[in-house]
Amino acid sequence: MNFAHTEDRRMLADTLGRFVSEQYAIEARNRIAYGDEGHSPQLYAQLAELGAIGALFPESEGGFGGAGFDISVVFESLGRGLVAEPLLGALVVGQALIAAGSDAQKARLEDLVAGTAIAALAHDEPGGHYELNRVTTTAARTASGWELNGAKGVVAFGEKADLLLVSARTACGPLDEAGISLFLVDGNAAGIAKRAYNRFEGGRAAELTFNNVQLPVDALLGAEGEGHAVLQHIAGYALLALSAESLGAMDVAKDQTLEYLRTRKQFGVAIGTFQALQHRMADLLLEVEQARSAVINAADAIDNAQGAARDRALSAAKYTVGYVGTQVAEESIQLHGGIGMTWELPLAHYAKRLVMIDHQFGDEDHHLQRFMALAA
Repeated sequence: MNFAHTEDRRMLADTLGRFVSEQYAIEARNRIAYGDEGHSPQLYAQLAELGAIGALFPESEGGFGGAGFDISVVFESLGRGLVAEPLLGALVVGQALIAAGSDAQKARLEDLVAGTAIAALAHDEPGGHYELNRVTTTAARTASGWELNGAKGVVAFGEKADLLLVSARTACGPLDEAGISLFLVDGNAAGIAKRAYNRFEGGRAAELTFNNVQLPVDALLGAEGEGHAVLQHIAGYALLALSAESLGAMDVAKDQTLEYLRTRKQFGVAIGTFQALQHRMADLLLEVEQARSAVINAADAIDNAQGAARDRALSAAKYTVGYVGTQVAEESIQLHGGIGMTWELPLAHYAKRLVMIDHQFGDEDHHLQRFMALAA
């Protein structure tokens, strides 16, 4: 099978690569990512104009891509620049609208693609352990619609989101797959309390508390009690996106480390000539290529595989970038020595992002167990 990118995807990658290198240099990136906003609305709008968001969705839904390799191209480019913009939220909420939304709800995609609205998935809860079926937030029917109560944690850009996709239990017990429903909630709705903070690796997140939030009837996305399948579907896209982002960050960390080994001298010679360091770097290069293969497999599977086969490929990719990303972070810093952890060196920020990607939508332990269960 030919996995070479099409000309359109190569052009998109080149365009995003130039934009990131020109507009998102590490100094500018750190000011944005660690600032009070956590991202740049202006640069987010420019990314939308360049087609970065539109590439995440099919033409039939107002985009111009939507295939697994389109998504991987976009997020790999973002990973190379440590771009801290809310594209992941746009991807997962947009895919939920496509999978289960009414015509009126799908109309919200236009604002997401244009970059004029920020979307966020509010699913994780304290003690959730990455399990999609663990939902204690509740939604009860009222005379005019629904009443939402509960709490969600670590909602990426939850403070700024114009549109929240919230999971809530409308029936059954707190660990049942049945009885989970999804709701589209205005980010500024009355009754939502927000505690926002900067993330360790840049960007913003928030703890959200829903206190008797009143929702209209048409806030329900898809069928009542059948939200688990939609969550599983959109989580697959998140796993692919995060895996591709990790791969992009690994490539940069690897290249920066190779350059350091070529230029840093000890005893009058470049340290890259030392055989012990060459062996460590060779092992690292092999692991990065293993991660690349896993991402390619996941990008193909999200379009062409179904059921357990699709889920296995996605979990395999997330598991692989989890352990390889951590290895790249650790080895790159050790090969740089003490300078590797200084704020001024870009590598320190790549290492932080690589480690934290492992904890989004399930860490390597979670996905190893999931892969084994799916293979049984």
